[in-house]
Amino acid sequence: MLYSKKRRAKTPGGFYQLESMASPHHLTGFGDGEFVRLRDENGELWHGSAEVQSEDMIRYQFRNAKGKSISGLADSNGILLRDERGNTWRGFVL
Repeated sequence: MLYSKKRRAKTPGGFYQLESMASPHHLTGFGDGEFVRLRDENGELWHGSAEVQSEDMIRYQFRNAKGKSISGLADSNGILLRDERGNTWRGFVL
């Protein structure tokens, strides 16, 4: 019996930069595979995860120590997230 090697989509690692569209807030940091750690302009840490949804789509979820959360999707055009207040965050991975 022959087995073929199934290719899995890999989550991107690198430098993340996210900006709020409604306010001057921003998040920057690094990620490696599924685990992402970001820091906001006040120095608070945001821990997150990246989960592959399909070959060209990744779901992100971030949370800080105060219980705030941001989640959304990324595709080949960039990252689009929403926080618990409904504000839009846009960003990219280098």
